[in-house]
Amino acid sequence: MLGGIFSFHNKWMDRQDTYMHKPLPLHCTSLNFRGFQFAQAMLFAVEEINNSTDLLPGISMGYKIHDACASIARGVTVALALANGNEEVFAPSMGGCTRSAQVQAIMGETFSSPSMAISTVIGPFYIPLISHFATCACLSDKTKYPSFLRTIPSDYYQSRALAQLVKYFGWTWVGAIRTDDDYGNNGMATFTETAQQLGICLEYSVSVFRTDPPDKIRQIVDIIKASTSKVIVTFLSPTDLYVIIQELSLHNMTGYQWVGNEGWIFDFHTAAMDGHHILDGAIGLSIPKAHVSGMREFILDVKPLNSSSNKLFTEFWEKLFDCKFKLSESSDGNPKECTGHEDVTVVQNSFTDMSLMPIFNNIYKGVYAVAHALHNILSCNKTCNKKVKLDPFKILQHIRKIRFTTKEGDEVYFTENGDPAAKYEIINWQPTENGIVDFVTVGLYDASLPADNQMKLQNKPLIWAQNSHQVPLSVCSENCPPGTRKILQKGKPVCCYDCLKCAEGEISNTTDSITCVRCHPEFWSTEGRNACVQKEAEFLSYEEIMGALLTAASLFGTCMTAVVAFIFFRYRHTPIVRANNSELSFLLLFSLTLCFLCSLTFIGRPSEWSCMLRHTAFGITFVLCISCVLGKTIVVLMAFRATLPGSNVMKWFGPAQQKLTVLGFTLIQVIICILWLTISPPFPFKNFKELKDKIILECALGSAVGFWAVLGYIGLLAMLCFILAFLARKLPDNFNEAKFITFSMLIFCAVWITFIPAYVSSPGKFSVAVEIFAILASSFGLLFCIFIPKCYIILLKPQKNTKKNMIWRVAPK
Repeated sequence: MLGGIFSFHNKWMDRQDTYMHKPLPLHCTSLNFRGFQFAQAMLFAVEEINNSTDLLPGISMGYKIHDACASIARGVTVALALANGNEEVFAPSMGGCTRSAQVQAIMGETFSSPSMAISTVIGPFYIPLISHFATCACLSDKTKYPSFLRTIPSDYYQSRALAQLVKYFGWTWVGAIRTDDDYGNNGMATFTETAQQLGICLEYSVSVFRTDPPDKIRQIVDIIKASTSKVIVTFLSPTDLYVIIQELSLHNMTGYQWVGNEGWIFDFHTAAMDGHHILDGAIGLSIPKAHVSGMREFILDVKPLNSSSNKLFTEFWEKLFDCKFKLSESSDGNPKECTGHEDVTVVQNSFTDMSLMPIFNNIYKGVYAVAHALHNILSCNKTCNKKVKLDPFKILQHIRKIRFTTKEGDEVYFTENGDPAAKYEIINWQPTENGIVDFVTVGLYDASLPADNQMKLQNKPLIWAQNSHQVPLSVCSENCPPGTRKILQKGKPVCCYDCLKCAEGEISNTTDSITCVRCHPEFWSTEGRNACVQKEAEFLSYEEIMGALLTAASLFGTCMTAVVAFIFFRYRHTPIVRANNSELSFLLLFSLTLCFLCSLTFIGRPSEWSCMLRHTAFGITFVLCISCVLGKTIVVLMAFRATLPGSNVMKWFGPAQQKLTVLGFTLIQVIICILWLTISPPFPFKNFKELKDKIILECALGSAVGFWAVLGYIGLLAMLCFILAFLARKLPDNFNEAKFITFSMLIFCAVWITFIPAYVSSPGKFSVAVEIFAILASSFGLLFCIFIPKCYIILLKPQKNTKKNMIWRVAPK
């Protein structure tokens, strides 16, 4: 015996119980043809099994069906009646049943909340309850509902699929309406949780129930009207949706994009109720299409029902054919009289609508699941062992383990939670020219696949709200383009934000980035802050104007030094050249040439060798140069001292001693440079801090002590030379070289004293330019002050280039 609980009515008449007498039975109203279709689907499966020779041979299945009237209390009442086995039945048992007994399993209920209540009551008795349409995820909890199974996927998967569907089309700002029962509340709770994980925000979430007062319905419509979101996600039953649609139609509120749950998205009856086309363009999830051969014809074959004397049949027949069996004077309008032989093929209503065939198929599979379990328990082959005592717990255990394929090729099995595999079709409501909605399958969702492949949309054109072919936009804030990041608006959901441009040196290359990523030190952000580009390397090069000018100055100084050297060599036997150790003069000219040339090592891209060469070459050549100047200064002083009576100084500072002095001073600098290069030499360095958008290629000092030791030693020699030259400035030579050395050292010291703050404060390549300028300026100072006056005498005043003129000062007249 198989039980069935379906809602042949959608509502019931409210009454106020006084508890002074026994309450009257529930008075059901609003006949629901869907309930009759569900019952017919169950009967079709029962008859097919009874006519089969392979399944339960020699055993007939009977049925008891009750009207739950969409009431939780009524559902529990009839479930207990089926469990007890002594309640008046809607349809008589099939032939072959000889005794009245409790049912072995119950098909139903249609909705989640009644199913939860019924399962709670019959669960302790382990009577299987197999639902075809109760999708609440809560029913998967076997600790609360141990005997509940279903042939429709859990809302856990539907809710997640709806959230992924909303995310797929870029809707991050949506409204939500749910049925105020366990089905709607639990389904929407899962959707909300998943939506938050995907970055979707709900502007509002309201609940509705078909029996709500009109004021509450109008309040919900006002919320929708005041909202800025254009997408409405629903978890509604068709009857609850109809209540909302009626109120929306009064306000002519079209243009909203509806996202539907499987409860109504593929229901032609719901589409027929939408006279104002409010739901046009809706998209949502439905149970995959199904076809069961012979079921449509069986459901529409209502003639056998004509023999029923049940009052429900009379109500069904009169509404189906819009007639009355007994006419009375008080009858409204002019209804026709029912004959009982009306033809169902001439009517068009929700009873003749077969759009819920997938749900009918769920009932069909549920009945067959019970039959296969009984087949295994009774050890049926050609015959069944009828002596086996049927135990509800044993039947439940076998139903959970069954796995079979229907005649249409559908594989039927249950998971450990009593759920089937979760598969959905994505349906789009596309209105046609004649006003009928075409339910077009535009994609598939399979929860058994990996997360990235679960949702697949086909390459089909979609119709959106108001027959638009453009995907509607529903966001609280426009997308933040690459180059910006999102800043949340205070007191608003995370979907409401402002776009802030990334700071310099940071980028975001994705839409709606929440952070900006700092570029690698060698890269810099573009103007649009959406990409990192290689920073321009800055160093003093020969190609740029400043580098070219300094190079020209260096080469010019070298050439001038060479010219002076040539002049000195050409006139090497003249008194002015021989007057102050010509060998030191040529050595000084050679060192000045090196000084001019060493400035070239500072120009160009720094390398490991150029960094070590530039500072050491500069340090050694300048010490050689200053040593020569110092030697010439000492010679001048010693020469003056040697003219004094009894003086024997010059023998202690002859040519050999002068050369050794120059060599000794220079050797000290060489040792300092060797120590510097050995301990911590200069090296090429990329300076990222000085300039934000450029890389400064420079030579790091390595050891700052080594660098300042080199400069300090040069400065020490220069100061010593300056002091000695200053002391010899008034020597009575006709051509006093000490004065020129004093001026040259004054220029030299002034240049290098001002060099230090200029070098420290100059950024990037300018610090290198300052150093080159100091080298060139001091070199030109020495060349001009010491050698140019002599060249002037040699070339332009040869009459003064005499020994006599070198010694005696001419007295003024």
